[in-house]
Amino acid sequence: MAMNIGIAKKDRESVAKHLSKLLADTYSLYLKTHSFHWNVTGPQFNSLHAMFETQYNELWLAADEVAERIRTLDVFAPGSYSQFGKLSAVKEESGVPDWKEMVSQLVEGHEIVAHTARGAIKAASAAGDEGTADMVTGRLKEHEKTAWMLRSLLK
Repeated sequence: MAMNIGIAKKDRESVAKHLSKLLADTYSLYLKTHSFHWNVTGPQFNSLHAMFETQYNELWLAADEVAERIRTLDVFAPGSYSQFGKLSAVKEESGVPDWKEMVSQLVEGHEIVAHTARGAIKAASAAGDEGTADMVTGRLKEHEKTAWMLRSLLK
């Protein structure tokens, strides 16, 4: 049965490409945040360990929401490390930096995802896809707020 939600197939595919980048960035940031949760040390351990846990849980749920939106548009969502690696702008951390560098990298990661979200909002708006624009606007606000909270630790 053909999909008829009021958005042309080519427009749904265009929006899904932007959402795929958002999903890859979100998942990459999730992995980094979870790793930092496991490996953080230093005088900020208790507060950062708890904060990172809250953040990686939120990112995990966000990744599912974005992937399901891609499927709602009748496009398959990327779901492998190799696909995410090609799509994501969030840099991988293979080492274990100190807590300040962890926080700095997470600030940068949330800012990258915010940029990606803005591109997805523009694509969704151009396609008349209010559902995606609304969902991604919520994601954008969450990433901006989290970046602010993390950045505040470094002042």
